[in-house]
Formats: sequence, C-alpha cells, structure tokens
Amino acid sequence: MTNPRIRLAYFSNASARGGAEEHILTLLRGLDRSRFEACLICSPAVAEKLRKDVPSDVNIFPLAFDKPWQVLGAVRLAALLRQNKIQALHSHLFYSSLFASPVGWLCGVPAILETPHLRELWREGKSWPKSSFAIDRWVGKCVDAYVAVSKANGIYLQNVKKLPATKIHVIQNGSDLDRFTPDHIVPVGMREHFGFAETDRIILVPARLEPQKGHRILLESLPMVFEEFPCAKIVCAGEGALHSELRAQAERLNISERVSFVGRQQKLEDWFALCEFTVLPSFFEGLPLVAVESLAAGRPMVATAVDGTPEVIVNGKTGLTVAAGDSPALAAAICKLLRDVSLRDAMGEAGRRWAVENFTEKMQLERTQDLYVRLLGRAGQTDCSPHQQRPTAISESKEAAVAERVR
Repeated sequence: MTNPRIRLAYFSNASARGGAEEHILTLLRGLDRSRFEACLICSPAVAEKLRKDVPSDVNIFPLAFDKPWQVLGAVRLAALLRQNKIQALHSHLFYSSLFASPVGWLCGVPAILETPHLRELWREGKSWPKSSFAIDRWVGKCVDAYVAVSKANGIYLQNVKKLPATKIHVIQNGSDLDRFTPDHIVPVGMREHFGFAETDRIILVPARLEPQKGHRILLESLPMVFEEFPCAKIVCAGEGALHSELRAQAERLNISERVSFVGRQQKLEDWFALCEFTVLPSFFEGLPLVAVESLAAGRPMVATAVDGTPEVIVNGKTGLTVAAGDSPALAAAICKLLRDVSLRDAMGEAGRRWAVENFTEKMQLERTQDLYVRLLGRAGQTDCSPHQQRPTAISESKEAAVAERVR
C-alpha cells in the first residue's frame, strides 16, 4: 500500500541558527500531516541547535555538505533522497541550493525548490562573479520554483539575478502570532533580574550579532539618544560573531553601562512586553520575522528601509524607517518614539492589525503547501505515489539530458 502523503525534505547547510532556520521550523510545525510527511537535512551544528524545537514526527539527518569537494556529502544526500523517496526538495538560502538542487535533479526528485531569503551582499568581494549571477542561473536549471519571502525579494530575484519570472512565487514570511500579544504580562522579577530600574526605558534590539544587522551603526547613534534620554537602556538579544567587538565599541563610546548583551532569548514575548519599542538597524533583510513579531506584540519598530522590511514596518504607521547606515537618522527616530507615548501607542495598535491581516503563519503555510501540490501536479505526481517519481537510474540518454539542462 503506497503512502498517500507527499514526502518533503528541507535542506540547510548553514552553520548557525538564523531566520532561515526559523522559517523551516514554521513549516515543519505547521504542515498538514494528512497531506505531507517531512524530514530535515542540515549541518550537524544546526541539527543540534534545532533538535529540541523540531516536531517529534520529523526525522533529522545531520549532514556535512557545505564545500564543493565534499563528495561524500553529495553521495550521502543522494542516498537520503532516494531512501526516503523524496518528492519535493526545498533548500533554504542560495548556498544550500548550490549544493543540494543539482543532487536532487540527478536523483530524479520531481519538485525542487529554493528559498533565497535575502539579498546576498555577503558575496561582494568574492572571487566568483556577483554581478552576473551566472552560477545562480546555472543552478537554477535544476530548480523548479523560487519562494521569495517578500515582494522586494521577488523583484531582486527577477531584476538582479535575472531568474525566470515564471519560477518566482512570493510567499511572505508569517509567524505564530498567538505567541505575541499586546497584553502579555512581564514575568515577575524579570526587570530586577536583569538589573533594570523601574524608571528605565527599555529598547529591544532582537537581532543576531552579525555584520548584516547593523549594530555598529546603532551604537554610534546612542550617545545622541542618551544625551536626551539618560534613562534609556538598550537590550541586544542575540548571539553572533561580533559579540566581543560590539562590547568593545560600547566601552569606547562610554555607553557600556546602558547597553546590555543578553544573548539569544527563547521567550522574546517577555522582552516585547518589557520594552517600549524595538530597533532593527540591518543593512539587508528578506522579510524579518522579528519585525512581524514586534508588531504582533503591539510594539512599533524603528528599522532601516531595506528589502522587505518596509512591507512590515510601514513608515509613520507601524513604525519608523530610516536609511541603512545613517546613525543620526536612527538616533532621531529613536528619540521621536521615546518622546511621544501617544504615537507609540497608535503605531502599536496599527502594527498589531497589520501583522494579523498580512503575516500569519497560517497564510504562509497554506500558500507554501499549495505551491508544493501545484509543482507535483505539473510533474505528474497527482496521487503522490512513489512509482510516479522520475527514474533515479540515469541512462546514457538521461545523462545527455542532464548535461543539456545544466549547461
């Protein structure tokens, strides 16, 4: 008797837990179990960090495959795809798709997807060409669909990477908004535990301590903020490679007593309840989940107007946006919200409505599941039966077809 459920594999070769991994967790938790059966293939480091949050019915396969010369990684991935009769392979971030999508094609996986998540400024200065994105289009011959997490991300994929518009599907990020409500109560003793006085005005920065997130610019802006609001306190909730460097910068600016680095926090809802508003000074984004969650908690955000962020933080309505890298403008926006309680409250209410209307987990899940079904229907997988998969044995004629497709 055949398994009527569609068999999905999510792939990530990232070494740290970030927004892409939270996106994968959203899908793994919310997939309709009557229609889909999923597994997760990821780096050993991420497998360890995600294990406790992955649903018990999802198999996790740790796999080291993040370098072109890791032939054993490719062989192991191919074996996993075949052994689990995977019908849809969904890679997250281009660097994951670069390795997994060609392997999936060669194994005959009927539907291959990539979610790039964001603009890849990390590729600047690399030896392989950024401007032409030829390698993206080469790998794209093995990809059936791209999931753009924001409208801006979709425009980037089409206009900058020059990927086929017919393959690009905009499915904005969503979150479990039931976790984040404006009436969430601050846990008893939390303020005292972290050394905050009752008069302190807490501003939350819910972001990894990585160059992308722009903490350096935020710290540069803070002396201007503290001059007008000496009771303001900044809480950086996240981990990352810049931890020591940012602490040192705060010391040089003589603001270290007003900036707390509390590490990654499992219960951001508690911090949203404690803070006045949030700040996200990123240089680039996809569509930031923390922005959605901040609004759902009734907290407006000061953010940089990059990529999909303005789709969530609508300037003057659900928060304030400024140009990336502009520390005086960032300081002015922070001070504006600190000055005006009624403005914060109005933006908080509007933000909650905006998040509920546009960025729910349910919306994201329904659109993603529908895309899987459409792709498999197009590939002749209408009843999701294993016997309908593309053949995994590659004949001489198949080899020629593969060579032509990836040429």
